[in-house]
Amino acid sequence: METDISKIKKISKQKEKENWEFRSFLKNCDITDEKIDSIVHRLYRDIVSEIDCQKCANCCIEMVPTLDNEDIDKFSKGSGIPVAELKSKYLIKNHESNDYTFDKMPCPFLKNNSCSCYAYRPKDCVAYPHLHKNDFTSRLINVIVNCSICPIVFNVFEGLKYKILDYDQEEKEDFY
Repeated sequence: METDISKIKKISKQKEKENWEFRSFLKNCDITDEKIDSIVHRLYRDIVSEIDCQKCANCCIEMVPTLDNEDIDKFSKGSGIPVAELKSKYLIKNHESNDYTFDKMPCPFLKNNSCSCYAYRPKDCVAYPHLHKNDFTSRLINVIVNCSICPIVFNVFEGLKYKILDYDQEEKEDFY
């Protein structure tokens, strides 16, 4: 299992073509979406238990979460920053969706690789890296992007390749 983010970035760049080819394979293979979700969920459970996100925090450095009004209210109450001040000092509104994002990267609330408002963080942050959700194959573009950002995503995607592509034929027949 690889956890060094600089190595992960390098390997992800080297495997970019392979990852896009695997994405195409997953989109067109005869393995059901439910089976792929099951494999991803199992890999995710195994890998997330081995990785301390606070030693990485790269998602807080490189990602920009979306916040809806519920997120903003919760974050405001938890941080003690009034909603109007939170919006004017830290957020940018997306006029198409009416949601907000933080106005800079890394997240202005990241302190020593920890969220200073962890208990009140937005739903998008709580759910990251979104591998516990169903319909994995509908989010593959984001997964490939996140391979270079998150050690969990990187290791799950590499594990998925192994599970699906590298089994010998007899094992594959048992697997499916």
